[in-house]
Amino acid sequence: MATKEHYAAYWKENLTYIVILLSIWFAVSFLCGIMLADTLDSIKFFGFPLGFWFANQGSEVTFVILIAVYVRLMNKLDIKYNVQET
Repeated sequence: MATKEHYAAYWKENLTYIVILLSIWFAVSFLCGIMLADTLDSIKFFGFPLGFWFANQGSEVTFVILIAVYVRLMNKLDIKYNVQET
């Protein structure tokens, strides 16, 4: 039987993953897409200015990738703490 400490450790590790992944998304969408867009426009990506690409496509693509990463991390975490779905 799992203890309260066991579930607390699971939740703490889950929150760590969430904070890290949301920080990455913030950096890509807000910093690269808005704050640094003018600076990044000097770099071309597939023929488009990089700042423009981040503002229009980069944050969405990054979000989808981060969802896949989160699912993978949570599956491993579930197995580690023996709370996986059967």
